[in-house]
Amino acid sequence: MKTIRNAILLLAASAVGGFAQPWELGAAGGVSLAPAIPVTAPTGAATTGLAPGGAFSVFLGVNEGRYWAGEARFGYLMGDLRIQSGGASTTFAAASQVAHYDLILHTSNMSRVQLFAAVGGGVRFFQGAGVEAAYQPLSQYAYLTKTNTMKPMGDAGGGIKFAITNRLALRTEFRDYITGFPTELITPALGATFHRGILQDFVPMAGLSYRF
Repeated sequence: MKTIRNAILLLAASAVGGFAQPWELGAAGGVSLAPAIPVTAPTGAATTGLAPGGAFSVFLGVNEGRYWAGEARFGYLMGDLRIQSGGASTTFAAASQVAHYDLILHTSNMSRVQLFAAVGGGVRFFQGAGVEAAYQPLSQYAYLTKTNTMKPMGDAGGGIKFAITNRLALRTEFRDYITGFPTELITPALGATFHRGILQDFVPMAGLSYRF
């Protein structure tokens, strides 16, 4: 009876105190989904932006109180530069990195399941990595270039964590990374107009974290 009682008490403590440890280190993976922006030119209309690609990140967080925390994150996003018009499309190899710090507001850290919202900011480094050519399809709308640029970035999102053990947690989340559109990499052609100056990148992810 004493062994059974101790086991019940241990399970109860695990269920209640799932997120009580102050530090959290983890990694997540998902997909980058940046909506294209419309482009018009004397010859017609097109869309341009970043193609869908993989997304990976690592993060370190610290619980500052029962309902809030801070989290630093570095991420790598794969997404080629792209122009589309009708049935035609052209791409140019590219990737980007993000570094940001977020304020995390969450439900009680004494629960095994935790909902959270995140808001913060940092920077995003865009890198064109393709091979430039004398002729590029759809260049009447924009030029895709082998250029690097860094933009200030805001981000917001949220998700859910589930404590697998006292130390290990599964998390699913969604982030919206917001920057100025990288016209240094996707440069409007003469006479073409980009109809939005903001790039939004929607990034759903899932990962694991270790609390200590």
